[in-house]
Amino acid sequence: MPPMIEISVVVPVYNESANLPQNLLRMAKALAATGKEFEIIPVDDGSVDDTAEIIRRLAAEDFRFRYAGYRQNAGRGKAIRTGIKAAQGKYILTIDCDLSYSEEYLPLMYQLLTENQDIDFVIGSPYMAHGKTENVPFKRLAISKLGNIILSAAMRGKIKTLTGVLRGYKASAVKRLDLESDGKEIHLEILSKAIASGYKPLEFPAILQSRKRGKSKFKFKATAISHLIFSFFERPALLFGMIGMLLIGLGLGIGIYLITLWQGGALNPDRPLITLMILLLVAGLQIILFGFLGTQMVALRKEIYKIQRNQHSLEDMLENRPVPSEEQPRVLALHRTPPTEPSNRERLNDRMKMTDEKTIAHNK
Repeated sequence: MPPMIEISVVVPVYNESANLPQNLLRMAKALAATGKEFEIIPVDDGSVDDTAEIIRRLAAEDFRFRYAGYRQNAGRGKAIRTGIKAAQGKYILTIDCDLSYSEEYLPLMYQLLTENQDIDFVIGSPYMAHGKTENVPFKRLAISKLGNIILSAAMRGKIKTLTGVLRGYKASAVKRLDLESDGKEIHLEILSKAIASGYKPLEFPAILQSRKRGKSKFKFKATAISHLIFSFFERPALLFGMIGMLLIGLGLGIGIYLITLWQGGALNPDRPLITLMILLLVAGLQIILFGFLGTQMVALRKEIYKIQRNQHSLEDMLENRPVPSEEQPRVLALHRTPPTEPSNRERLNDRMKMTDEKTIAHNK
């Protein structure tokens, strides 16, 4: 019987021939120090260079590596979903192929998951206390920090780095999530659904380094739009509230201006400012109410995630429940509860019945 896999490492790759296979071997060396059985699953996201060939060759030479992938480029999200589905380990770790996060974080994440049984997933964060970045281009770093500040506000400040790939999950948690994203928003989707389902995160400080070889796959426009849309869906009151308060503020400003004109005797009731003020105030109030409605819908969606988690737990219990053998009904029959003693009233009725029968027999 083959040994049980303890750790699975999912590595999304796209045109990473410059970093293969040396970086995968560095990951294997770091994991070997744990003394546990592990597998590394590089997922080829439709690369057009010889990435797939390199991975297949490495997997044929070393059983610790497993190839996964597809021909058409779809995005990091699909690669991670494919890897999670293929993973056989009790713990699933994700990391970039370029090792912008050091491979030494792999055994650290495994240690954090095993030592904290109440934690379901861990996140490496360069933006929390004691975390840092090294040699990352200023423009990309500024965009990343600003985006994570906005996203953290949408998540109510629970986590500082929401877009990083350096993560570790308990397989029993992440495999129960119904994931759909194909792009980089997969990290946000996992966070949102995991926290809504009641799974507990732990963020730890990490160092993010610039890519040493190969070309970055970062696309600002697509990433920014997807992250803003996520913020809107995660906390609609944030967007609706800001717009609503802006309109109400403009309405109040016009109102103050009209009061100033009225006090100076220069107010003309036929001017359209009064109508504009009323429209701004009413529109602002309505938009804020839309925000409250959106918040209720988000709360309902999170309740659905909790129900799905409970359903998965129940399904696991039913699958693992032992099937009763043929001998069990006999054992149960031997342990039936003995009949209860008759009550005093029942004894009295029996005596009266016996007396009546004797009387009838005597008369005959």
